[in-house]
Amino acid sequence: MDDWREFAEQMASLARDLLAQESVNDTLKRISFSATELVEGCDAAGILILRGSHVQSLAPTGQVVVDSDELQGRVGEGPCFDAARTTEGQRQFRIADFTDQARRWPKYVPEARKLGLGSMMGFLLFTEDEDLGALNLYSFRPGAFTEASETAGWLLASHAAVAFSSARTHAQLQQAIGTRHTIGEAMGILMGRHRFTEDQAFAALRRYSQDHNVKLREVARRVCEQGGLP
Repeated sequence: MDDWREFAEQMASLARDLLAQESVNDTLKRISFSATELVEGCDAAGILILRGSHVQSLAPTGQVVVDSDELQGRVGEGPCFDAARTTEGQRQFRIADFTDQARRWPKYVPEARKLGLGSMMGFLLFTEDEDLGALNLYSFRPGAFTEASETAGWLLASHAAVAFSSARTHAQLQQAIGTRHTIGEAMGILMGRHRFTEDQAFAALRRYSQDHNVKLREVARRVCEQGGLP
Protein backbone atom coordinates (compact mmCIF):
# COMPACT_ATOMS: atom_id res chain seq x y z
CA MET A 1 0.00 0.00 0.00
CA ASP A 2 2.07 2.89 -1.30
CA ASP A 3 -0.35 5.77 -0.88
CA TRP A 4 -2.18 5.68 2.44
CA ARG A 5 -3.68 9.12 1.86
CA GLU A 6 -5.42 7.85 -1.26
CA PHE A 7 -6.54 4.77 0.64
CA ALA A 8 -7.96 6.94 3.44
CA GLU A 9 -9.94 8.93 0.90
CA GLN A 10 -11.27 5.71 -0.62
CA MET A 11 -12.27 4.44 2.83
CA ALA A 12 -14.08 7.70 3.61
CA SER A 13 -16.00 7.40 0.35
CA LEU A 14 -16.76 3.76 1.09
CA ALA A 15 -18.08 4.58 4.57
CA ARG A 16 -20.64 6.96 3.06
CA ASP A 17 -21.48 4.45 0.34
CA LEU A 18 -22.06 1.63 2.81
CA LEU A 19 -24.49 3.67 4.87
CA ALA A 20 -26.41 4.55 1.68
CA GLN A 21 -27.15 0.93 0.76
CA GLU A 22 -30.83 -0.01 0.83
CA SER A 23 -30.60 -3.44 2.48
CA VAL A 24 -28.37 -5.63 4.62
CA ASN A 25 -27.59 -7.81 1.62
CA ASP A 26 -26.60 -4.80 -0.50
CA THR A 27 -24.33 -3.61 2.32
CA LEU A 28 -22.60 -6.97 2.57
CA LYS A 29 -22.13 -7.20 -1.21
CA ARG A 30 -20.55 -3.75 -1.21
CA ILE A 31 -18.19 -4.80 1.58
CA SER A 32 -17.03 -7.92 -0.24
CA PHE A 33 -16.59 -6.15 -3.57
CA SER A 34 -14.68 -3.34 -1.85
CA ALA A 35 -12.19 -5.83 -0.45
CA THR A 36 -11.22 -6.92 -3.95
CA GLU A 37 -10.90 -3.26 -4.96
CA LEU A 38 -9.06 -1.83 -1.97
CA VAL A 39 -6.88 -4.59 -0.52
CA GLU A 40 -3.81 -5.35 -2.59
CA GLY A 41 -3.60 -9.01 -3.59
CA CYS A 42 -7.28 -9.82 -2.88
CA ASP A 43 -8.87 -11.90 -5.65
CA ALA A 44 -12.07 -12.91 -3.83
CA ALA A 45 -13.87 -12.04 -0.61
CA GLY A 46 -16.94 -12.84 1.45
CA ILE A 47 -18.38 -12.86 4.95
CA LEU A 48 -18.63 -15.99 7.07
CA ILE A 49 -21.04 -16.22 9.98
CA LEU A 50 -21.66 -19.04 12.42
CA ARG A 51 -25.07 -20.14 13.63
CA GLY A 52 -24.15 -22.61 16.32
CA SER A 53 -21.77 -24.91 14.48
CA HIS A 54 -23.29 -24.21 11.05
CA VAL A 55 -21.31 -22.04 8.64
CA GLN A 56 -23.08 -19.61 6.32
CA SER A 57 -21.46 -17.65 3.47
CA LEU A 58 -22.78 -14.15 2.84
CA ALA A 59 -22.07 -11.94 -0.19
CA PRO A 60 -19.30 -14.12 -1.71
CA THR A 61 -17.61 -12.64 -4.77
CA GLY A 62 -16.85 -16.10 -6.16
CA GLN A 63 -17.54 -19.80 -5.69
CA VAL A 64 -14.14 -20.37 -4.10
CA VAL A 65 -15.31 -18.30 -1.11
CA VAL A 66 -18.32 -20.56 -0.58
CA ASP A 67 -16.18 -23.68 -1.04
CA SER A 68 -13.61 -22.46 1.48
CA ASP A 69 -16.24 -21.51 4.04
CA GLU A 70 -17.96 -24.87 3.70
CA LEU A 71 -14.60 -26.60 4.03
CA GLN A 72 -13.78 -24.69 7.23
CA GLY A 73 -17.17 -25.56 8.66
CA ARG A 74 -16.83 -29.20 7.70
CA VAL A 75 -13.38 -29.70 9.27
CA GLY A 76 -14.02 -27.25 12.12
CA GLU A 77 -10.91 -25.15 11.60
CA GLY A 78 -9.39 -22.39 9.49
CA PRO A 79 -8.51 -18.71 9.93
CA CYS A 80 -11.91 -17.26 9.09
CA PHE A 81 -13.72 -19.97 11.05
CA ASP A 82 -11.49 -19.14 14.04
CA ALA A 83 -12.06 -15.41 13.62
CA ALA A 84 -15.84 -15.82 13.44
CA ARG A 85 -16.07 -17.85 16.64
CA THR A 86 -13.50 -16.08 18.80
CA THR A 87 -14.74 -14.03 21.72
CA GLU A 88 -11.41 -12.70 22.92
CA GLY A 89 -7.78 -12.52 21.94
CA GLN A 90 -6.73 -12.66 18.29
CA ARG A 91 -9.22 -11.03 15.94
CA GLN A 92 -7.37 -11.37 12.65
CA PHE A 93 -5.48 -14.16 10.95
CA ARG A 94 -3.25 -14.45 7.90
CA ILE A 95 -2.04 -17.44 5.92
CA ALA A 96 0.85 -15.99 3.96
CA ASP A 97 1.44 -19.17 2.00
CA PHE A 98 -0.74 -22.27 1.88
CA THR A 99 2.31 -24.44 1.30
CA ASP A 100 3.70 -23.92 4.81
CA GLN A 101 0.70 -23.50 7.17
CA ALA A 102 -0.51 -27.10 7.44
CA ARG A 103 0.76 -27.37 11.02
CA ARG A 104 -1.70 -24.81 12.41
CA TRP A 105 -4.71 -25.95 10.36
CA PRO A 106 -3.79 -29.51 9.31
CA LYS A 107 -7.26 -30.46 8.10
CA TYR A 108 -8.12 -27.24 6.30
CA VAL A 109 -4.91 -26.18 4.53
CA PRO A 110 -4.27 -29.27 2.34
CA GLU A 111 -7.86 -29.20 1.09
CA ALA A 112 -7.76 -25.43 0.55
CA ARG A 113 -4.73 -25.85 -1.71
CA LYS A 114 -6.88 -28.10 -3.90
CA LEU A 115 -9.25 -25.13 -4.35
CA GLY A 116 -6.37 -23.19 -5.87
CA LEU A 117 -5.87 -20.87 -2.91
CA GLY A 118 -2.42 -19.44 -2.34
CA SER A 119 -2.97 -17.13 0.64
CA MET A 120 -5.79 -15.65 2.70
CA MET A 121 -6.75 -13.45 5.63
CA GLY A 122 -9.65 -13.42 8.09
CA PHE A 123 -10.88 -10.48 10.16
CA LEU A 124 -13.47 -10.58 12.93
CA LEU A 125 -16.32 -8.17 12.28
CA PHE A 126 -17.20 -6.75 15.66
CA THR A 127 -18.59 -3.69 17.38
CA GLU A 128 -18.56 -2.78 21.05
CA ASP A 129 -21.79 -4.70 21.54
CA GLU A 130 -21.55 -7.77 19.31
CA ASP A 131 -19.51 -10.07 17.10
CA LEU A 132 -20.99 -10.30 13.60
CA GLY A 133 -18.86 -12.85 11.76
CA ALA A 134 -15.63 -12.74 9.77
CA LEU A 135 -14.55 -10.97 6.60
CA ASN A 136 -12.60 -13.40 4.40
CA LEU A 137 -10.02 -12.25 1.85
CA TYR A 138 -8.50 -14.74 -0.59
CA SER A 139 -5.71 -14.76 -3.16
CA PHE A 140 -4.76 -17.42 -5.65
CA ARG A 141 -1.08 -16.45 -5.25
CA PRO A 142 1.14 -17.50 -2.34
CA GLY A 143 2.55 -14.51 -0.48
CA ALA A 144 0.03 -12.08 -1.98
CA PHE A 145 -0.84 -10.46 1.35
CA THR A 146 1.72 -8.26 3.09
CA GLU A 147 1.60 -6.46 6.43
CA ALA A 148 0.23 -3.45 4.56
CA SER A 149 -2.50 -5.65 3.09
CA GLU A 150 -3.36 -6.85 6.58
CA THR A 151 -3.59 -3.28 7.85
CA ALA A 152 -5.82 -2.31 4.91
CA GLY A 153 -8.00 -5.38 5.54
CA TRP A 154 -8.33 -4.53 9.22
CA LEU A 155 -9.37 -0.96 8.41
CA LEU A 156 -11.94 -2.22 5.91
CA ALA A 157 -13.27 -4.74 8.42
CA SER A 158 -13.65 -1.99 11.04
CA HIS A 159 -15.78 0.11 8.68
CA ALA A 160 -17.65 -2.96 7.51
CA ALA A 161 -18.61 -4.03 11.03
CA VAL A 162 -20.20 -0.66 11.80
CA ALA A 163 -22.06 -0.60 8.49
CA PHE A 164 -23.21 -4.22 8.87
CA SER A 165 -24.50 -3.60 12.39
CA SER A 166 -26.25 -0.38 11.35
CA ALA A 167 -27.90 -2.02 8.33
CA ARG A 168 -29.11 -4.94 10.40
CA THR A 169 -30.49 -2.69 13.12
CA HIS A 170 -32.32 -0.62 10.49
CA ALA A 171 -33.77 -3.77 8.91
CA GLN A 172 -34.94 -5.04 12.30
CA LEU A 173 -36.56 -1.67 13.05
CA GLN A 174 -38.34 -1.64 9.69
CA GLN A 175 -39.58 -5.19 10.31
CA ALA A 176 -40.82 -4.22 13.77
CA ILE A 177 -42.69 -1.22 12.36
CA GLY A 178 -44.21 -3.37 9.65
CA THR A 179 -45.23 -6.02 12.15
CA ARG A 180 -46.82 -3.45 14.44
CA HIS A 181 -48.80 -2.00 11.53
CA THR A 182 -50.00 -5.45 10.43
CA ILE A 183 -51.07 -6.39 13.96
CA GLY A 184 -52.94 -3.10 14.30
CA GLU A 185 -54.73 -3.69 11.02
CA ALA A 186 -55.66 -7.25 12.05
CA MET A 187 -57.01 -6.02 15.37
CA GLY A 188 -59.16 -3.48 13.53
CA ILE A 189 -60.61 -6.25 11.36
CA LEU A 190 -61.49 -8.37 14.39
CA MET A 191 -62.95 -5.38 16.24
CA GLY A 192 -65.19 -4.57 13.31
CA ARG A 193 -66.21 -8.13 12.59
CA HIS A 194 -66.78 -9.38 16.17
CA ARG A 195 -67.29 -6.08 18.03
CA PHE A 196 -64.19 -6.79 20.13
CA THR A 197 -62.47 -4.18 22.20
CA GLU A 198 -58.75 -3.56 21.46
CA ASP A 199 -57.77 -5.82 24.36
CA GLN A 200 -60.13 -8.58 23.21
CA ALA A 201 -58.87 -8.37 19.63
CA PHE A 202 -55.23 -8.60 20.68
CA ALA A 203 -56.04 -11.44 23.09
CA ALA A 204 -57.70 -13.35 20.24
CA LEU A 205 -54.63 -12.95 18.04
CA ARG A 206 -52.29 -14.00 20.83
CA ARG A 207 -54.42 -16.99 21.81
CA TYR A 208 -54.52 -18.24 18.22
CA SER A 209 -50.76 -17.75 17.98
CA GLN A 210 -50.13 -19.81 21.11
CA ASP A 211 -52.67 -22.53 20.34
CA HIS A 212 -51.38 -23.12 16.81
CA ASN A 213 -47.69 -22.34 17.44
CA VAL A 214 -47.68 -19.62 14.77
CA LYS A 215 -45.85 -16.33 15.21
CA LEU A 216 -48.10 -13.42 16.07
CA ARG A 217 -47.09 -11.41 12.99
CA GLU A 218 -47.99 -14.38 10.77
CA VAL A 219 -51.43 -14.70 12.42
CA ALA A 220 -51.99 -10.98 11.86
CA ARG A 221 -50.95 -11.29 8.22
CA ARG A 222 -53.44 -14.11 7.67
CA VAL A 223 -56.23 -12.12 9.29
CA CYS A 224 -55.49 -9.18 7.00
CA GLU A 225 -55.49 -11.42 3.92
CA GLN A 226 -58.58 -13.49 4.85
CA GLY A 227 -60.65 -10.92 6.71
CA GLY A 228 -60.69 -12.89 9.96
CA LEU A 229 -58.99 -15.63 11.95
CA PRO A 230 -58.24 -18.73 9.88
